[in-house]
Parts: sequence; structure tokens; C-alpha cells
Amino acid sequence: MAKYIVKRILLMLFTLFVITTICFMLVRILPRELPQDKNLQAVIEARWDALGYNEPLLVQYGIYLKNIITKWDFGTSWYISVMKPAWDVIIDRLLPTVLVNLYSLLFSIPIGIGFGVLAAIKKNKWQDSVISTLVMLFVSIPSYVYAFLVQYFLYFKLDWFPQNVYSLADAGGSWFTPKMFYSMIPAILALSFGVIAGLTRFTRAELTETLTSEYMLLARTKGLTRAQATTRHALKNAMVPIMPMIISSFIGILGGSLIIEQIFSIPGVGQLYMDSITLRDYDVFMMDSIFYTFVGLLAGIVVDISYGFIDPRIRMGER
Repeated sequence: MAKYIVKRILLMLFTLFVITTICFMLVRILPRELPQDKNLQAVIEARWDALGYNEPLLVQYGIYLKNIITKWDFGTSWYISVMKPAWDVIIDRLLPTVLVNLYSLLFSIPIGIGFGVLAAIKKNKWQDSVISTLVMLFVSIPSYVYAFLVQYFLYFKLDWFPQNVYSLADAGGSWFTPKMFYSMIPAILALSFGVIAGLTRFTRAELTETLTSEYMLLARTKGLTRAQATTRHALKNAMVPIMPMIISSFIGILGGSLIIEQIFSIPGVGQLYMDSITLRDYDVFMMDSIFYTFVGLLAGIVVDISYGFIDPRIRMGER
């Protein structure tokens, strides 16, 4: 198991290096633009010269990697937050992204698992047919469509919620106020539909297979009711493949949602990524790309390793 973990970490670092290299080469060949302020132009040009922006691409990349390894310097924001380190820019945007996605997961997981259990228990009955039809519908629709529908009904028609997430000033100066949470509800709902549908489908598939296993028949012959056998044995075993999916979802909340954050004006990592592309803020774009790649690779490793901890019978890397 230890050998497998070390192998996966080394492979993750190699993959991260390859993706970082590709992103760096592609973004640095784009033309650079200076702001209109003459004084700021001189400062930025001096900083660009110090970072080797006028050197060949390979030399630039060597300087970039050296600054990351020796100084933890991922570059500087030139347009989004002028002359602010790119690392600080993304850290400042991380909290709203995590909060919206965390609220969405905490709302989605019990509902998704609950619908999945109900569909599995009522297999081939009208409840199962209704849930399965809705699941196929919700899985097929992109999250941004839900965002527009939520805005249309909850804001334009019913006027229950604001169209966009409140700013810190409007919400009382904190991301943890009731007013801020209230303004996040439409974004939370838009993110939740797809997660609920995915969990429902996965839970139903796993639990349906578990309910037809031989040990379930043995549990019933020992005198357990259907509900007792389902909760004590079937659901416990069905959660082995479901739990890693939930764990990966919690890690994935760091990545946020590019489109949802844009639609609801959430000042998070996703919107920062879009802004860095639009404004050609190259170092922020690179920082965001590295961040997204790392989160995705880390989620994959944690999911694989978690199988071994959830079910001791599973040991990754063994023959």
C-alpha cells in the first residue's frame, strides 16, 4: 500500500509538471499588453525584465520554476490585483468558492442517497420509474441551465432571493452572516441538482446489486426484517464504492464552478479563472491552472486510497 501511494504521488507530480509546462508555453506566446498608466507601465516593465519575460521561453520557464521552488513565488497579478502576488490573489478568492460548494454538497448528499435508497427498495415500481426518469433528466442538463431557471423563478417571478450573491459590504462584512447565506441559496440550488441526480443513480445501482446478494437472503432467513437487513447489511456494503465518490466531491469543492460563479457573481476561484483569461493576467492564469490540476489529481489519489481504508479487504497495489 505504501509503495502504491508513493508511486501515485510521483506520477501525480510528473503529470502536474507536464500540464504546467504546456500551459506555460501556450500562455507565454500570447502578446502582452501594458496598462494605460505611464508610471505603472515602467514598474511593470521593470518587473517583467527581472522575471525574464524578455528571454527565450525555456529560460523564462526555468526562472518561473526556480521562483516557485526556492521562493514559493508563482508570479504577480498585473491587472486583476495590480502588483499583488498571484498566490495571494487566489487565496483571497478561495473562501467563497469553498463555502458555496460545501453548502451545496451538505444539501445534496443526504437527499441524493435518500432518493437512491428509495429507488432501490422500490425497484421496478412507480416510485423507481419516477425517480429514474427525473435522474436521467437532471443528469443530462448542464448546471448553467439550472442557474438560469433558478434565477428566473426565484428572482424574476417570485422575488424570493437576490439575483446574485451579495458583496461583503451588503452582507455585513463577513461570508458567514445569515444574509450572505440567504443570497447564496440560488447558487447552492443550481449546483445541487446535478450532484443529487448523480448520487441517486449511483446509490440505486449499488444498492440494487447488494439487495440481491446471497448474504441478504441469509440475513432475512435469520429473522431480520427487510428494513433491518437493508440498513445493517445492504446499505453498509453499498457505501464502499459510494464513499470515495463523496470524498472526491469534497476535495473537488476547492475547484469551484467556473460558469455558476460567473452567473451569480461569486468572487471565487472560478470567476478568477475566467477574469485571468479575459484580462490576460498570465501569472494568475498559471496559478489557477496549477491549482485546478493539483486539486483534480489529488482527488483521484484520495479516492483510490480511500477504498483501502473504507474496506480493509481492498489493498491497492497488491498482486
